[in-house]
Amino acid sequence: MNALVLVNLQNAYPAGTEQDLVAVQGSYPDILMEREAALALSRLMAQIDGWRFIAPVSGWRSQAEQQSIWDQSLRDHGLEFTRQFVALPGHSEHQTGLAIDLGLRAKEIDFIRPNFPYDGICQTFRELAPAYGFIERYPKGKEAVTGIAHEPWHFRYVGIPHAEKMTRRGLTLEEYLA
Repeated sequence: MNALVLVNLQNAYPAGTEQDLVAVQGSYPDILMEREAALALSRLMAQIDGWRFIAPVSGWRSQAEQQSIWDQSLRDHGLEFTRQFVALPGHSEHQTGLAIDLGLRAKEIDFIRPNFPYDGICQTFRELAPAYGFIERYPKGKEAVTGIAHEPWHFRYVGIPHAEKMTRRGLTLEEYLA
């Protein structure tokens, strides 16, 4: 899998792409990512003892699962909300296996908008993420570029040199690839 593949509203997930999916954490065998991304996430979480405080909410999704999430969000929240926070089926980064939604551990975690604050262990994760190849994919102030609302819980594996450069320069994946 090309870690720099761009999947967004204008760029569909490339059908027929080979994937090597593995569980991101033993307690969550159904949350999968591409092997390289899952290993990088595991190393980062080990460094900060992150799994004690942070839960994986959503990793790889099939197109059928993305369709179900889209349809459910439309029913529950309407079109405006859904367009902001849920990618169109076939246009979700989650299909790549390179994206992960994370949430602060709690009894209940909002699947669409998990709590991942800019302090404590979540901020520690965010600050170290580029050194492990991850970026905060949908930063505040870049909604017009990404087409998705600010999502402080959504991280994308792009690889170490790219994540560090993108973060240092304040670039989204769209801007970096341009």
